[in-house]
Amino acid sequence: MFANPSDDEIRALLSRRLNVAVVGCSPNPARDSHRIAALLSERGHTIFPVNPNASGEILGRRVYADVRDIGEPIDMVDIFRRSEEAGAVVDAAIAIGAKVVWMQLDVIDEAAAARAQRAGLMVIMDRCPAIEYRRLFSAPFLSG
Repeated sequence: MFANPSDDEIRALLSRRLNVAVVGCSPNPARDSHRIAALLSERGHTIFPVNPNASGEILGRRVYADVRDIGEPIDMVDIFRRSEEAGAVVDAAIAIGAKVVWMQLDVIDEAAAARAQRAGLMVIMDRCPAIEYRRLFSAPFLSG
């Protein structure tokens, strides 16, 4: 059975500056994916919005159709897709050499999590970075 990393591991992850592919990032500011991408950007991470149905820019960043199109090193793939679609995104994250797969609240795919862990990725599942920032940091910060 899957177990998320410890609080210390998640805190250490969120304390670093990361290149984050936000898969399912919506151009609509009212959507959770847009708000979380904005939060990650505000916290010093570089976001790469991924949405095959959007074009142009989201939050001032070019939108990509697939994580494999980004062409830059990606530390974390943050997944805002239905659980049944998460496995394909996890496989793409493994293929591009991402270090972390983060499946958002209610995104659960035990088989995909196991594949990612076998490939050496940190896997966080059924969690939200915004909630983790509030829970783990009294004052949000990032180290260089």
